[in-house]
Amino acid sequence: MNKFDIQTFIRPNVAKMKPYSSARDEFKDFDSEMIFLDANENPFETNVNRYPDPQQRKLKSILSKQKNITTDQILLGNGSDEVLDLIFRAFCEPSKDNIITLPPTYGMYSVLANLNDIENREVLLDSDFQPNMDEISRTADTRTKLLFICSPNNPTGNLIASEKILKLLKTFNGLVVIDEAYIDFANEESWITKLHEFPNLIITQTLSKAYGLAGIRLGICYASAEIISVLKRIKPPYNINELTQQSAIEQLQNTVKLKNDIFSLLEEKLILLKALVKVKFVEKVYPTDANFILLKVDNAEKRYTQLLENGIVVRNRSSQPLCENTLRITIGANAENKKLITTLKTFK
Repeated sequence: MNKFDIQTFIRPNVAKMKPYSSARDEFKDFDSEMIFLDANENPFETNVNRYPDPQQRKLKSILSKQKNITTDQILLGNGSDEVLDLIFRAFCEPSKDNIITLPPTYGMYSVLANLNDIENREVLLDSDFQPNMDEISRTADTRTKLLFICSPNNPTGNLIASEKILKLLKTFNGLVVIDEAYIDFANEESWITKLHEFPNLIITQTLSKAYGLAGIRLGICYASAEIISVLKRIKPPYNINELTQQSAIEQLQNTVKLKNDIFSLLEEKLILLKALVKVKFVEKVYPTDANFILLKVDNAEKRYTQLLENGIVVRNRSSQPLCENTLRITIGANAENKKLITTLKTFK
C-alpha cells in the first residue's frame, strides 16, 4: 500500500469534533482528599456514588505494562462490540463506504455494517478457512475502509495464517482490524507486537473469554496513538462503569489464576478432541486454536435438539457459509465435558 495517512480516513464530521469534556476529565486527581462539588453527584457514600474515571487510567496502566505499549494506544469499550461500532462511526461514511468481511466469521461485523449503513462485501474463506487473497484484492476499491480478520476465527476456531495477514497489512489500502477475542488460547503471539510497523493496524481483544469476565462487558482496542485519539473523540464519556473497572483491575493482576485457567481449559480441550473423534455420528473435528471446537455431524439440527433435551446447550452453526451440519461446542469444566461425551455416546 501507499504511505498510510490516517487523517485521510477520518469522516469529515468526526475530524471536526472535539471530545466531550466531563467533570472528571477536567479534574483528574481521583486519589486526592477533595470535596467534589463539580459533577452534581450524590455525596452519600455507596462505593459507586461518584462518576468513574472516564479515561480508565489505572486499568490502562496495567494493560500498558502487560502489553508493552503506551496508554495512548489503548481504548476501552463496553464490550468489543462498542469498540467495533466506534471504528465504523469514525472511519466509514454512511451510504458511501464499504467494508470487507471473511465469512464464516463473527456476525457482529455485518450487524454493525447494516446499523451504520455501510456496504458489507463478503469474501468467503477457502476450504481451509483461510483468506482468499486474490478475491479480497478484486473486491476492494477506493471506498473500502475496513477489512475485518477474526483470528482465531469464530466459529471455525483456527488462526488465520500469519503470512496472509502480513501480506494484507502491506497491500490493503485501508484499516485492517484483527479481532483477537480468543488469542489467549492460541500458541501464537498477538499482533500487538506489530503495531509499531503498521499504522493501518487495529487490534481488538476482550476480557470475556480467557479472563472469565463476560458479565462486566469490557472490550479493548489497541492501535496507534493517532487512531486511538480519533476514537476517543466519539466515545461516550463514562462508557466503562466503576464496577467494571474494579473487576478488571483485580482480574488482570491475578496472572497466576489466568495462566492456570487457560492451562486447564487447554487440557480439557485435548481430552474432548480425542473423545469427539470417536463419536459415531461426528464426521469431522476441525483444528482449533480457541476455547471451542467446531464439529461436522450427520444432522446438526437433530444432534442440537438431542443435546438440548439432555440439558446441554451448544450452537448450531449450519446457517453459516461453509459450515453445513456443524455444531460449535465451548470447552466447559471437567464435569461438564464428561457429561457431554457421555451424552453424545448414547445418541442413536
